[in-house]
Amino acid sequence: MTARLRLLARRLAQALPVVLLASFIVFGLMELVPGDIAVTLAGENATQEQVAALRAMYHLDDPFLLQYAAWLWHALHGDLARSLMSQEDVLSAVLRTFPKTLLVAVAALVLAVVVGTPLGIVAAVRRGSWIDTLVTGIASVGVAVPGFWLGMILVSVFSLSLHWLPATGAVSLGEDVRGALSHALLPAIALAATSVAEISRQLRGALIEVLSSPYVRTLHAKGLSPASIIWRHGLRNVAVTLLTLVGLLFNRLLGATVVIEAVFAIPGMGSLIVVSTINKDFPVVQGVVLMLVMVVIATNLIVDLLCMLVDPRLGRA
Repeated sequence: MTARLRLLARRLAQALPVVLLASFIVFGLMELVPGDIAVTLAGENATQEQVAALRAMYHLDDPFLLQYAAWLWHALHGDLARSLMSQEDVLSAVLRTFPKTLLVAVAALVLAVVVGTPLGIVAAVRRGSWIDTLVTGIASVGVAVPGFWLGMILVSVFSLSLHWLPATGAVSLGEDVRGALSHALLPAIALAATSVAEISRQLRGALIEVLSSPYVRTLHAKGLSPASIIWRHGLRNVAVTLLTLVGLLFNRLLGATVVIEAVFAIPGMGSLIVVSTINKDFPVVQGVVLMLVMVVIATNLIVDLLCMLVDPRLGRA
């Protein structure tokens, strides 16, 4: 247990500079966006005095490092400033939109694991058969098909033609669980297609390698059933690989929701960051990206802990 706590403490210590570097890059990239935010806020017909007043109000004339230090200090205290356009508290906007994005990403991840894992197992067990060829072909198609195109097809079939599921919008889980899941299903399927393909392909390759190892042949010679070998020995040996892949896919799904939310008109963090970028609402963009960075780091820590539980040897690394 002590070794695991040391490993966790080391991971947390490594995450701190990552957060600082990411926040610095995000803040710096906003400075490179063309145009003057003060002119945007004041309007095209504003006088020089009005523009100068806005620049002074938002400290836009301060040196870059001073602006960054002030923003970081307030962010550490939970103050992400206010939206330049709506004057809404940025933290409130992030917390309002994040659950909708998280629901779609988690639903997509669950679908990817539930569908991709059996496909990978079957393809590995039936290596070289028509089933393996079929699964490999499905995986190739899943990787090649763009999520936004699949989303439009799903809307056309299941929403506009069959009227089974809603085409756009989102519902909070706290308001209506069934409504929230029905709104999230089509976006989750469109988002999960590529992840299903990746999980099935990676799991197939890892499981084939394990099942071809000498100790598995020994288990066959001892008379263990194929099902027991696959579930008790094969999957246990690839569990760390699968957990790591799931963590990476979840982080990727969070980023991919930007496109999917646009297709399904979901008022989540993806839509928020797109609108804020167009309007040059820098505080909102910085707050959303900082939140996503924190989620990615937390996901990596959780995956590390789960891997240590599955393989205790990692706790002694």
